[in-house]
Amino acid sequence: MRTNKAMGLHNLPSKPFTVNQGWMLAANLAADLDAWLRLLALHDQDEFADAEPDTMRFRIYHLPARLTAHARRRHIRLAPDWPWAAAFVLAWQRLTGLTAVT
Repeated sequence: MRTNKAMGLHNLPSKPFTVNQGWMLAANLAADLDAWLRLLALHDQDEFADAEPDTMRFRIYHLPARLTAHARRRHIRLAPDWPWAAAFVLAWQRLTGLTAVT
């Protein structure tokens, strides 16, 4: 329950049930994606394996970076002094290396 509240369930935006139902679906989807990221890509990183959503948000999701394009390719430029750059690159490599389900 604490994870779902951290993902946005503590501030349901509206009185109509259908709007809140959509908000709850989005919050639960965010919690599932957060759990799968930690399970698939950061399972062996001690500080991220059981991290709270606020910790993940501060260290992984809100990264100081620039997205650039050159020669029809996109590049992400991470800040060189960001302490969790190695964990982000490891997670990115593991997630992009997964085989597609057919």
